[in-house]
Amino acid sequence: MPAQLKPNGGLEGTGVLVTGGGTGIGAACARVAAADGAAVTICGRTEATLRASVEKITGAAAHGGSIRYVVGDVTSEEDVERIVAAATEPTGTLDGVVANAGGGGMLAPLGMQDVGEFERVLKLNATGTFLTAKHALPHLIDAKGSFVGMSSFAGAYTHRYFTGYTAGKGALEQIVRNAADEYGALGVRFNAIRPGFISTEIMEGISRDGSTYESYLLNTPLGRVGEPDEIAHVVRFLLGPESQWMTGQVLNVDGGNSLRSGPDYGELVVMMHGADAIPGASAG
Repeated sequence: MPAQLKPNGGLEGTGVLVTGGGTGIGAACARVAAADGAAVTICGRTEATLRASVEKITGAAAHGGSIRYVVGDVTSEEDVERIVAAATEPTGTLDGVVANAGGGGMLAPLGMQDVGEFERVLKLNATGTFLTAKHALPHLIDAKGSFVGMSSFAGAYTHRYFTGYTAGKGALEQIVRNAADEYGALGVRFNAIRPGFISTEIMEGISRDGSTYESYLLNTPLGRVGEPDEIAHVVRFLLGPESQWMTGQVLNVDGGNSLRSGPDYGELVVMMHGADAIPGASAG
């Protein structure tokens, strides 16, 4: 297990927004930022989840940090405007944004994918990040702040049968890179992270005894899955002054998985759709 880091401060007086901050990586990012002094606002679609996250994080806040929530959907431009405005209230500024809201979708070969589901996943990952960046920008320009997009190693490496997710994360990365190029002259930094397999609620659905999970471990040099805090501490670095000479970068934080190969979800596709769904399964 990774060593636990103690809060060090360094974000005192800053305002930080974390979308999708109710669980998993987003909640960890919010906790680490609040522990280092940031006034953090998290958002998501489920109030009960957000409230529970705030209750857990409150005790970890230090160096003057704080945590609050606002309910909203990052795929709604009206909601995003309201979320961003709320995130500026504690300090009057918005110094950092973690665009963490996102998710996967239908698991099936491309020829079996549903168009509506494909477009939903694209909208959640790419359009949600775009809208968050668009409405945060005026405040980030004022603060010369930092925007961190949450991609995935699926954004750069094939994840067979997850077409919508890979397309959405790939688009997210290009949004971040384009924004870094466009707004660098105004002092705003845009970077993104590609987490590997992280032990979150979503990934608990993958059996630890199956071939899909085994394929992750076989292709990860560090030989284990990651923890949300291991992503959150890299996000904290990108939010803070320590990374002020970095922009337009997409960082692999994946235990070395990107050195090898993406996971094999074939086992799950067979369980869901039958062996004949695998392209080429009946060849020969």
